[in-house]
Amino acid sequence: MEEAELCFPELNTSCSKTLRPRSKLFSSLLSFVTFLIVVLNLLVIISISHFRQLHTNTNLLVFSLAVTDFLVGLLQMPTEILLYQGCWILGDLLCVVNFFFGAFLISVSVGNMVLISVDRYVAICDPMSYSTKVTLNRVQICICLCWLFSALHSCWTVRNIFNQQDRYDLCYGECIIEYQLTEVAFYTAVTFLGPITVITLLYLRVFVVAVSQARAMRSHVAAVADKHSGTVKPKKSEMKAARTLGVVIFVFLLCYSPLCIITIEVGLSSTLELPMWVVYCNSGVNPLIYALFYPWFRKSIKQIVTLQILQPDSCDANIL
Repeated sequence: MEEAELCFPELNTSCSKTLRPRSKLFSSLLSFVTFLIVVLNLLVIISISHFRQLHTNTNLLVFSLAVTDFLVGLLQMPTEILLYQGCWILGDLLCVVNFFFGAFLISVSVGNMVLISVDRYVAICDPMSYSTKVTLNRVQICICLCWLFSALHSCWTVRNIFNQQDRYDLCYGECIIEYQLTEVAFYTAVTFLGPITVITLLYLRVFVVAVSQARAMRSHVAAVADKHSGTVKPKKSEMKAARTLGVVIFVFLLCYSPLCIITIEVGLSSTLELPMWVVYCNSGVNPLIYALFYPWFRKSIKQIVTLQILQPDSCDANIL
């Protein structure tokens, strides 16, 4: 048997490299996925920030989600690829920072999904007061609070680890952090169970209202009755946005559910590697959904790629 290759051959306490089968090929694939996530979400960020027609309350929430997904691809996934290759060469401090950003970005993503669900709930279930309840200032405040709360929550998650990280390392070149049962329970409840329950309940209500409205629109009797009664129905654009964002939320729940279930069963540990990659890859799925369902995203990509956005007054272009 050949002697195992060490992460740091000059150190007796070095960990052995734990390369997986075909790890170089798989690392290349993960690097390509990371590149796509960064580019696709950057296109979403440029589109919404550049074109004035896209400066809506709902798109501001989509913008916040795209920034989160962009940071996942730019900051988190490269370090996860490094971990996958078997050796952590960045030191104990950056190991903790890596765990912090992982918890932080996941928390922000979940918070953004909750805000999107609330936005669609008000737009579909209470369209008459949507413009008064959901204002640009309130949306901006909610987004800032979402990012702030996520940062504080993630700081609490790693609060005791900065000075105690060494106790988890069996050898030099390892990046493993263990959590107490109470920490796992609190993190799971705040980051997964509570928000996912809220998201599911809100979108179930949106779905019920959307189905009933679709039936009423096909009914001539209901249309005549609404005309005389003054009932206000959601706009067609709001319904389409609800369907599109509903797909985003469904895919989100699909990707996050394995991580939530395994976290409840085994806690926060290295066994979460595969579910975490599923969560990270979700960051690249959202722009693909926008490209599939939103014509404005396809038009804006064309203008960005052809550099038409560099022309004067391009921000006023008709995208919708």
